[in-house]
Amino acid sequence: MTADPDQAAAPPAYSYKPSVLGAAWSFRLEPDALAWEAGFRHGRIPYGDIRRVRLSFRPANMQRYRFLAEVWSEAGPKIAIASTSWRSMVEQQRQDAAYSAFVTELHRRLVAARVVAVFDAGSPALLYWPGVAIFTAVSVALAGLTAVALQRAAWEGAAMIAGLLALFLWQVGSFFKRNRPGRYRPEDVPRALLP
Repeated sequence: MTADPDQAAAPPAYSYKPSVLGAAWSFRLEPDALAWEAGFRHGRIPYGDIRRVRLSFRPANMQRYRFLAEVWSEAGPKIAIASTSWRSMVEQQRQDAAYSAFVTELHRRLVAARVVAVFDAGSPALLYWPGVAIFTAVSVALAGLTAVALQRAAWEGAAMIAGLLALFLWQVGSFFKRNRPGRYRPEDVPRALLP
């Protein structure tokens, strides 16, 4: 069985639907540019025009395991590439393997094109560090409430607050752990920021 030559020559592609009612976003990695389409809008960003890439972990209300790649260029709009796609009013589909492969290949092509760009990991520092302070304060307050409930022998209340604290540490702590601000080399894409 031989492979179809048209399929073998097809550039790497990825698409997702960012909202229930909006058009799907489609991306192609052409030899010299990132091509994109969103409904009637479309464009090409030559790899040499890309000035900044940010990878982050961005849970959404319907999808707790969602990653985002943002690409800025000299003249074009900011492009956002998410790892999940809306399927219906109540369902988002994870596209982990396709997203990881596309983002990794984009980085490989940027390295091959010797692009001079900034590669940011995680959340912006001005949002991240105040968020860590609030997270720490809320965690300490919940731990204190648990201790007070235990001292007063309010076992059910202590169990409920401890459960809430554990859930808070797991969910919000995971967000802060993955999204620590920093820079990375495009040859070494951070695994924590890919599904």
